[in-house]
Amino acid sequence: MIEAKNLTKRYGDKIAVNDLSFRVEPGRVTGFLGPNGAGKSTTMRLILGLDRPNEGDATIDGKHYRDLPRPLQTVGALLEARAVHTGRSAYNHLLALAQTQGVGKKRIDEVIQLVGLTEVARKRAGGFSLGMGQRLGIAAALLADPSVLILDEPVNGLDPEGIVWIRTLMKRLASEGRTVFVSSHLMNEMAVTADHLIVIGRGRLIADCSTEEFIERSTEEVVVVRSPDTEGIAAAVEGEGGKTTLGEDGLLSVTHMQAARVGELAAAGGFVLHELTPKRGSLEEAFMELTRESVEYGGTAATPQAAPQAAPQPQAVPEPQGETR
Repeated sequence: MIEAKNLTKRYGDKIAVNDLSFRVEPGRVTGFLGPNGAGKSTTMRLILGLDRPNEGDATIDGKHYRDLPRPLQTVGALLEARAVHTGRSAYNHLLALAQTQGVGKKRIDEVIQLVGLTEVARKRAGGFSLGMGQRLGIAAALLADPSVLILDEPVNGLDPEGIVWIRTLMKRLASEGRTVFVSSHLMNEMAVTADHLIVIGRGRLIADCSTEEFIERSTEEVVVVRSPDTEGIAAAVEGEGGKTTLGEDGLLSVTHMQAARVGELAAAGGFVLHELTPKRGSLEEAFMELTRESVEYGGTAATPQAAPQAAPQPQAVPEPQGETR
């Protein structure tokens, strides 16, 4: 279990994390959401002891990360997948980690196969694509078979097949009783992966609840009605306090009324129903609604005077021909 108690982190006059408290329980995938600049990566660094909080505390299974005797056997983390020695092969990168934690070579082969890097295991990591780098970072996190996983944007750079793979992997690890804490900007992916959500904005806790509860309390249910008698159904619904909107496609959208009641009113009025579908808003809609006031950077276009200079583009790394140790 991961526990944060009143975590606060300041960088000069900027408060990155502000009196933040939460628990990440084992046995489920917990999604960590927030707008850009909300403090997600800083919070993960505080949990892993890479930054020191100004106030508060963070523990893993009741201990500070620095006090864990063999930390990789307790916590596997992916914060920056490209933080590897570019001259080392994928195998030797994992071997160096394994030798510090008493992990055998057999386990290296297992995680390389698990993440799908068998064919490139002896190639230098500096020539890896972003997706391959992500897979190597996930292999490193899983290397010592830890009970806690902390993953920052693990699907970044993965193709659709890779996204399904990491989703399935996280769910399986959670089903084994492990603690899985994962951040992502892909709301649709979190909607089908995370059982529980911790949402922050400007360093403060906004929500700590199940994914289903988060969507239900942040979006309104809409009942979609298809019928040749939309006018009659609309009148009946509005007569009992519901609200209706007729779309250009001929579908009637009903709010402030349950689908069962809409069906009862249609039956009582003798109206034909071709479709009666209750629909709940998406996680993305719920997230946008709940974090609207916590967005640090707006989307307005820069004026010519304030337009930022283009960032320098990284140079392509040529495919390596051999292995460097």
